Amino acid sequence: MLLRVLTILLLSNMNLSHANDINNSSPLENTIIILGDSLSAAYGIELEQGWVNLLRHRLKDHNKNNSWNVVNASISGDTTAGGLARLANLLNKYKPVLCIIALGANNGLRGQSLKLMRDELNEMVRQCNSIGSSLLIGIKLPPNYGEKYTQAFHNIYSDVAKQHHIPLVPFLLDGIALQDKFFQQDRLHPTAEAQPIILDNVWPVLEETLSNLSK
Repeated sequence: MLLRVLTILLLSNMNLSHANDINNSSPLENTIIILGDSLSAAYGIELEQGWVNLLRHRLKDHNKNNSWNVVNASISGDTTAGGLARLANLLNKYKPVLCIIALGANNGLRGQSLKLMRDELNEMVRQCNSIGSSLLIGIKLPPNYGEKYTQAFHNIYSDVAKQHHIPLVPFLLDGIALQDKFFQQDRLHPTAEAQPIILDNVWPVLEETLSNLSK
């Protein structure tokens, strides 16, 4: 039921809104950029409760000898096209050592070209890797989009990750997508209680990635 409801996830957010979390006016060392949509922009909850902000705290606890500057450049309703259009300015401004790309949900939910989505993800990864590294986060579509389309959509993430030899988080909403209790009253967006689970889905891959960057 919830996966079917997710077909309109973010489509209701036609007026794109920033996470209001893009901080720091100049580049800092060890900067990580998260380029996502409402699932990373803490839609409907306090920014401090979102998984990206929880990530900041975990990074501080994880390695007190290595400070990470996390920039949340996520926008509710964004697509891979929107992320790609913004990326060059973000890279120029922040000079990140790592880009976390968590886009594509809106492409799939709107039935957009999968080839175009693949091309745009490839280009984002290419640009991020030209100055640092990248990590890709996947999403899954509800089954009512049809097995052929949903499988082809989800395969894009693994294909892009393999092509560029970058780490992949297969499914951002793993463990919560079928549980209504983890979604807000609109039954579309994860609650504050769901955010630690989302972070736990990202953390193992991200932790290994950061360890490799520190070598």
